[in-house]
Order: sequence, then structure tokens, then C-alpha cells
Amino acid sequence: MPGTVLLLAASPVGKGRLVDAASVLPVLAAVPPGVLAGTDTANVVELADPLEPQAVLTRLRAAAAAPGPLTVYVTGQLQLDRRQRLPHLALARTTASTARYTAFPWHWFRDELRLRPAGATTLMLDLHADAETWELLRGTPLDAGRGNAVYGRIAPPPSRRAVAAPAYMKAVATILRSGFRPPLEQLHQQALSRIAPESAGTDIVLSTPGPSAGDPHAAITAAVQSGRHLDADALAARHEQAAVAAHGPASEEALHWAEVRADLAMFAGDAGRSCHTWLTVATVRLNAGQAPDAPAVEAAVDRAHHQWGQVRDTTRARELGAALAELRGRVPGRREGALDHVQRQLRQLQTQP
Repeated sequence: MPGTVLLLAASPVGKGRLVDAASVLPVLAAVPPGVLAGTDTANVVELADPLEPQAVLTRLRAAAAAPGPLTVYVTGQLQLDRRQRLPHLALARTTASTARYTAFPWHWFRDELRLRPAGATTLMLDLHADAETWELLRGTPLDAGRGNAVYGRIAPPPSRRAVAAPAYMKAVATILRSGFRPPLEQLHQQALSRIAPESAGTDIVLSTPGPSAGDPHAAITAAVQSGRHLDADALAARHEQAAVAAHGPASEEALHWAEVRADLAMFAGDAGRSCHTWLTVATVRLNAGQAPDAPAVEAAVDRAHHQWGQVRDTTRARELGAALAELRGRVPGRREGALDHVQRQLRQLQTQP
């Protein structure tokens, strides 16, 4: 099956630039697509210094939807938004004060890749962090999602007035130009050894292999791919019950499995059950004290909203719509007019038999 490759290099224009991210693209572009992907053939999408977060999201979403292995090469710099202090990938127009609106939220990588089969996604990362982000990441790992292989490094801020080079990614590209892609851990170690003199042991090294054969997510993926949706949900339900018993219903462990079951309902074509589960997850998070603009809360309501739009039974749509409207009043999300959309649709549903 053909692979898919997304090459993303981004950094701000002007004095806020920490790394010349786009300089790596010609080196990566010289690598045969199949070698970049680790497959016989591959489709390659390149994003060089994109301007808008939504443009990156559109390309990432399309790449995530493609069948077959996906490899995402990301080169750039991380900054925190001042409101929530969450890592964002800085884009061309990003400044320290506008990161929330002009940079790409890092958790969007996790969110968009979460539905891919376990073990089918690899991220190769060469990132530089500004001072605030560096301090955060020294104690809080960068989350790229469950089930994804992640290799690379995060470098500290370069010295004042210096613009760093993406040395790790250039080393990866140089190795791959031989026409052979070694096993990922080996490729990663070879690249690290080439940049060792300049990194001087200061980098945060990222090395997370994909899930093992015994990972329950891999078993669930296999069940879904073979059309055994009831078996997949039953397996996820057992893990959810165990997590509730061990950690409580509002724990991240239990909520993770509830979110998995919401996705499984979507795969099975049961939009009503998926919507209801996402509404429940959002409510539990809010009742546990999570903020209405917390990424996990916003994501749960957004997904409930999307699934609600797929519900064809009018009575069920009315019931779920009323609950969604109440939640939208508390969690408006980043998409303007979301509450108005729910209310309009509800009024239309009231006129239907």
C-alpha cells in the first residue's frame, strides 16, 4: 500500500525566528518518496513556512485520512500561547503575543492522528523551543498521541541574535539520500551521533517506538478493520470499566477509553451513540473542574457537534441537540457561530415530524 509523507517546515518571519526551518526542505525533497515513507511508493505533501493554522490543519487532516503508513516530518520552533500556556508550532506570522491565533496548536497533531490505526504513524521532529517553552518541556513531555512512533529532538533557544540550523533533520535527510531507510531507531541514533558535537547533550531527545503487539489499541484497530465493531467496543468497554474501578470515572485513564468508544461508535456508523458519548465526556470533564476552553473539553464538544450533524433520527437528534445547545453555551469553542448553528438546526428539527 502506498505511503503518505507530510513535510512541514515552519518558523516566524523576522526577529522572532529561532531556526531556519525551511532550509531543510531541499535536502528532504532530494530523497525518493518511497524512502521518506519506508514504502515502495508514496505521496508527498510539502508545507514551507505556512501562514495560517487552518491551512496546516487541512493538509494534516487529509494526510491522516489517507490509508497506509503516514510519516510526518516537522521542523520548526515551539512557543506558548499566553492564555493557556500550551505549546504551539510557530508559523510565518507568529509573534510572542499572537501565538494563540497565528500558530498551530501542538495538540492538534495528537487530535488529528488519533483515529489512525495503531502503529501506522511516525513523526520525525526537529524542534527548537523559546525560553518559556523550554522550561515547560523540561518537566512536561511533548504529547504526540498514543500509538504513534516519535523520534527526534527539541533544542533549547539558540544564543542571542543567532538563528539555528535544523541539524537533526538535515542529518536524517542526508542518511536517507543514500536510498535506504534503516529501522527508525537506527536512523534516529545515526542522526543524533552526527549532531552530537554541536548539541552537546543539551537537547531533549524524543524516542518513542510504536505500540507493541500486545497493546489493546492494536487489537481494537484490528477488530475495526475486519468489521468486528461489537468486538472492538466490548474490548474498549472492559478497559474502561477497569480504569473506572482503578482510578475513578473522571480520571484520564477512564476518559481515554470513553473517547475510544465514542470513536468506535462513529466507525460503526452509530452517530447518535458517538455524539452522546462525547457529550458525556465533556460534561464529566467540566464537572471535574476543567476549564471550558481546555483543549480536551473543546475537542469533546466539537466532536459531539460533528456527530450530531450525522444523526438521521429526528427524535434522537432533538434530544441530543438540546444537550449540545446547553453545552455549547458553556463551551463555545474556537469556531465562531457554533451555538447559533445548533440553535438554528434545533428550530428546523421542531418543524419536522
